[in-house]
Amino acid sequence: MLRISRLTAIAAAMGASLITFDAVAETYFEITDGELTRPTGFREWVFVGTPLTPNDMNNGKAPFPEFHAVYIDPESWDHWKETGEFRDGAIMIKELISVGSKQAASGNGYFMGEYIGLEATIKSSEHFPDEPGNWAYYSFSTPDHSSLKETAAPFPTAACNACHAAAAADDFVFTQYYPVLTAGKGAGDDAGGGTQSQLGNDG
Repeated sequence: MLRISRLTAIAAAMGASLITFDAVAETYFEITDGELTRPTGFREWVFVGTPLTPNDMNNGKAPFPEFHAVYIDPESWDHWKETGEFRDGAIMIKELISVGSKQAASGNGYFMGEYIGLEATIKSSEHFPDEPGNWAYYSFSTPDHSSLKETAAPFPTAACNACHAAAAADDFVFTQYYPVLTAGKGAGDDAGGGTQSQLGNDG
């Protein structure tokens, strides 16, 4: 995984001034021959939410089962909270987790079980200039959800983009299902939480 950050160098020669290099934005993914290498380290990114589509509410087989633990790369989160837009180069990861127990000490409900899949979406004008919004979608899950592939090719445009275009609230992203993104949109420092007394999606 390539990460290029702001570099500062001090010239060794006597009397040389401070030299600052404004490098390009960090890149959190690697695409080779059109295939995305499975990202790593994403559980240390910014966690934005966990929608749930349980199998028992979807005729026994949800299209994307069941819990969706979603993360966004840190630089894209910073860009989102400052501008309210997803940067070129943004990547979001979705880990699929099964429903485990439906009973716990806290009451009845849906509680997380085991990891069963991994998906990703990337916004890149360089790699996807002809895709709507420059977004592409990937799945590393095997059909039986027992393991993950090392690389993945993007889904055809019709398989994902059409649904996102029709129903997503912000730039092909279903932000309406993620209060962290909704409240953080253009919110600056308030996006970190805890600065607002009123509850809801405004802080």
